[in-house]
Amino acid sequence: MAERRSAAGEALGRVSEWADGHLGLLRSLSAGLAAAGLLLLARSVRLTTKFTNAVDIPVEFIEKNVKLRGKIHHVTEKGLEVEHIPITIPIVTSIQRKWQSKGLLLVRLAGVELAPSGMVWLQKELKPSQMVWFQLLGREDLALECRVLVNKGRFLSVCLNEEILRQGLGRTARIEGLHHDSRLYWKLHKRLLRAELKALKKNKGIWQEESFSERVRDRISNNKCVQTLETVCELVKKLYLKAEWETCLEGCHVSVLHALCKI
Repeated sequence: MAERRSAAGEALGRVSEWADGHLGLLRSLSAGLAAAGLLLLARSVRLTTKFTNAVDIPVEFIEKNVKLRGKIHHVTEKGLEVEHIPITIPIVTSIQRKWQSKGLLLVRLAGVELAPSGMVWLQKELKPSQMVWFQLLGREDLALECRVLVNKGRFLSVCLNEEILRQGLGRTARIEGLHHDSRLYWKLHKRLLRAELKALKKNKGIWQEESFSERVRDRISNNKCVQTLETVCELVKKLYLKAEWETCLEGCHVSVLHALCKI
């Protein structure tokens, strides 16, 4: 028993000697751990911060194309009005709620030129308070250029940018905010073009073919011979009306002369 106590005391003494000899190293480790803790706390605060204005979102979030979660409030001509729903951490979130302001983010479908019928479709498809994910691609003034994802079940999500084009409710446009020569730009742009091509092949939405009668009417009206014939007919009509008018004037003139002679 005494030997065990002696061995334990000897081990403790060695640890104390090592700590005394490496005091600077221990202080550095303590400072490093404290700094790491502060960084993790700062990161947690950022991730749990509720953004109510596009300007408040850090630049690195946009540069790294971070995905944020939100709740749909309104569908307008300018874009989707979304309430940002941040990650919840019990202690941090409860403290932040006391000073966080209220507001909605204006989210636009990046790479899509929306047709009027597209906005009507969005208003029908997106229900108030529906949850969406929006991937930050760029920021222009107070609007966010995003790739918007909607959950359709547990394991299925639909990209609204692509679905709009797939239904023929818009046209592919430049993705604002991303560099034209970046890999992500062309990856997303190709997906948008494929979606638009599907609508074009199936004659959906704005790509619907005109009816046979409309096509015949357009071809006849655009035919040069028909246009020339219409011009000739219009000229003949004008000449005929002019001749009728002159004959009428001559008749009136003769009647006046006869009346004067009787006087």
